[in-house]
Amino acid sequence: MRLVGPSGEQVGIVPLAKALELAQEYDLDLVEVAANARPPVCKLMDYGKFKYESAMKAREARKNQAHTVIKEMKLRPKIDPHDYDTKKGHVVRFLKQGDKVKITIMFRGREQSRPELGYRLLQRLAEDVADLGFVESNPKQDGRNMIMVLGPHKKKTEAMAEARQAQEARKADAKANPGKSQNAAESDEVDAEAQAEAPAEA
Repeated sequence: MRLVGPSGEQVGIVPLAKALELAQEYDLDLVEVAANARPPVCKLMDYGKFKYESAMKAREARKNQAHTVIKEMKLRPKIDPHDYDTKKGHVVRFLKQGDKVKITIMFRGREQSRPELGYRLLQRLAEDVADLGFVESNPKQDGRNMIMVLGPHKKKTEAMAEARQAQEARKADAKANPGKSQNAAESDEVDAEAQAEAPAEA
């Protein structure tokens, strides 16, 4: 077999007995790393440490991996303005997080004869969130529903990195001002603005 030393140095081609003897001498494991090679390649290493480091690398890779998620938002063609703003807020949040959003307009009864209402609503929503996302799939009728898919301008990894930075900034701010809550800080700002706007007494 071809033997590789603990630091990656080439020991050379040695018989199995010699390789096992060297493993005992170094108090390491003899691990086959390339079984299909001719001759097979083995390495002297601490197998427990190797397994631990491999698991840690895999965990780190998973942590940095981004999974694109498709969120769904359902609307009615004759939606109330307040409800529209609430739903739009959710769409904005999803796009900021780097997720795709599937918008579904649900038609009921006679509304099905007015598909232009749903189309106009989808166009309006797309325009309202144009700075955060783009129309990935144009509005199309699907039975009683009309569907459009919005894609984020930001990649999921970028959104995750920004969210982490914002969280770290909040933690740093909390450590710097431990006695002051966010609400207290906001109320101080409001008081300062009110004092600045108040007319001076004669």
